[in-house]
Amino acid sequence: MPDEFLKLLGESQRTLDEGFTHLPPNSAAPLGEAASNILEKVATRLQDNYPYAHPLYAGQMLKPPHPIARAAYALAMSINPNNHALDGGRASSAMEVEAVAALAKMFHWTEENGGHLGHLSSGGTFANLEALWVAGQLTCTDDGTPKPIAPSDQAHYTHSRISSVLSLPFISIPSDEDGRMDLTNLESLLATGIIGTVVVTLGTTAIGSVDPLDQIVALHNKYKFRIHVDAAYGGYFTLAANLSPETRAAFDAIQHADSIVIDPHKHGLQPYGCGCILFRDPAVGRLYKHDSPYTYFSSKDLHLGEISLECSRAGASAVALWATQQLLPYIPGGAFAQGLEAGHTAALKLHQRLTESPHFIAPTSPPQLDIVFWAVRAATPEASSALAQSIFDEAARRDLHLALAKLPVRFFPQNSWKNSPQIDPQITVTCLRSVLMKPEHLLWLDQIAQRLDAAAVAATGSIPR
Repeated sequence: MPDEFLKLLGESQRTLDEGFTHLPPNSAAPLGEAASNILEKVATRLQDNYPYAHPLYAGQMLKPPHPIARAAYALAMSINPNNHALDGGRASSAMEVEAVAALAKMFHWTEENGGHLGHLSSGGTFANLEALWVAGQLTCTDDGTPKPIAPSDQAHYTHSRISSVLSLPFISIPSDEDGRMDLTNLESLLATGIIGTVVVTLGTTAIGSVDPLDQIVALHNKYKFRIHVDAAYGGYFTLAANLSPETRAAFDAIQHADSIVIDPHKHGLQPYGCGCILFRDPAVGRLYKHDSPYTYFSSKDLHLGEISLECSRAGASAVALWATQQLLPYIPGGAFAQGLEAGHTAALKLHQRLTESPHFIAPTSPPQLDIVFWAVRAATPEASSALAQSIFDEAARRDLHLALAKLPVRFFPQNSWKNSPQIDPQITVTCLRSVLMKPEHLLWLDQIAQRLDAAAVAATGSIPR
């Protein structure tokens, strides 16, 4: 793959250079042998990493960018465009508009049904900040006080931090045994009229749970509130054809949201950082209005900086995303969608193996997307947590890289710990966790399971019964 990447980059670089041959030569100083030596040191230093691109890395949310994304990003860096203003990135700004429109179309937001407003960002954190910033201005009491933001207790921690930064009230909604927002608790709060925005997570960071957006939309018809969908992780799964009926129903309702966040640098095969914020109502652009006496002169067209809180942003991110979309369009049944489906299938198969294993305790419900988690069979949650750390270490020695997560014991069947039958469901246990987001994970599942079993035997000293 490196040779293919370099070939792609070399050919396209020559084409780009031809567009500027009319300029006088620029006699830049040669880099010389010193630069080559430094890059060799860089390459050596970078070996001190986990093998993120390999299927045996099945830990955190790290998916290698597609070669065309890497090549397009590197090519754009020859110019280093800035997509804040058209002065700094004409071509890359146009490509961003097109790339964002492709994301909006994936959620059925098109010009034919009202359009959208959106742009890329440095990642999901800043995209969510913009969504909640807008929500805070549009959901206020009669005296102008912002109404609370309400995500589930399994939502990303960034929402509580953003609410603090924006001085927005924050209320956490309990989740159910599947890690989804509990609707009974939500409705009891909605009935009071105090909630301004419900944050619906489609793919939580810890376990990939999908909040019941379709049922939350139904509540919206009874209680008026704003719906923000944090689909930073799971948004692309709207293209997958093998989701469970309840998960499918949640994704089918996403077009009714007021705002959506998605991260192309997760499942979208993009380099970091590349997030995206989308608004269903283009009129929210008025909230971004500002004066800049030194920026927006090269064109009367809308500059992306006029609808963004961020200023300078890498135009290379837009170029890489646009190129990837041309090769792998967002269509159900296409190659891109099939990659997502493979990850979900791998997660379901690993979950089934875990339910049959003498070493592990599988959660009550199968994975909703492509994240799998499990506890180690032991007498108590404390003993289980200690063994999880040991198995994590033993797996790494076998080149299988997993992750750890502290999760409530209520995610597991009752009486999972024989010496703690009446355990408080809110107590946490350290679990092993695997994100099977690479399509190749499905082909490597036997290897992953064998190394996991070997690590469990090494850590426990025997096969538990």
